[in-house]
Amino acid sequence: MFNCPLCHSAAHTRSSSQITTETKERYHQCINVNCGHTFVTMESFMRSISKPGEINPVMPHPQTGGQVVMF
Repeated sequence: MFNCPLCHSAAHTRSSSQITTETKERYHQCINVNCGHTFVTMESFMRSISKPGEINPVMPHPQTGGQVVMF
């Protein structure tokens, strides 16, 4: 959620596109019916707060019919 830069009401993200692996462009629309401003923001990775010591790869989910029914 992002606030409208014109009226400061909340604005919803309508769509987004990946620019780089660490940057995303987001398209927003103000939810204030008297404003309705549409605008673009950029979201990017800045820094890590905490990193895992070791990343263990996991198996991908089965494509079809791989779930077991549990009763």
